Amino acid sequence: MKGFLLQLFIHPVEGTQPRIVDLERPILILGLSIETSVKMIGRDVAGLGKRFALHKQEHGLPNKKEPWGFAAASHGYDEATGAFTYVMGDVVTSLDQVPEGLVGFEIPASTYAVFPVRPKNRLGWGIGIPAVKGYAYREWLPGSGYEAAGGPVDDFEYHDERSVRKGDPEIDLYIAIRKKD
Repeated sequence: MKGFLLQLFIHPVEGTQPRIVDLERPILILGLSIETSVKMIGRDVAGLGKRFALHKQEHGLPNKKEPWGFAAASHGYDEATGAFTYVMGDVVTSLDQVPEGLVGFEIPASTYAVFPVRPKNRLGWGIGIPAVKGYAYREWLPGSGYEAAGGPVDDFEYHDERSVRKGDPEIDLYIAIRKKD
């Protein structure tokens, strides 16, 4: 059943080879943060997204980058409990102004393995993102010659104009990596 659902909602993940990129500059985001877990992330993201959208509607957002970008970063993953911190927000040009109720977060310039997340439609995000993330960490990474870098960001999703297409939307999942010794 799981394989059928994956085929129904997302393009194939197995065998995907990422692009290895060196992010030259940090990505700055302004948004909201939550402590969550692998079990609760699906529920928590929906509520956090609604709160962030309401805040932007009521108060706006300073220093928004053009063209629009949105990022959602995970960091501090605890393998024993599955707990981590999740930060979502719009990409901004500066964190000089962080309005009350929001957090500023810097995704560091570093080396990342970049995987496409390609659901067949926008209903597939909830299945597509965990499927690609699971494949990246459990299948690709162990045999890749790289390891998870650790540090301030474990991974992040980057959304841009491609993510709001009606058919075949796409985002990039960045996994922080370093070469194995």
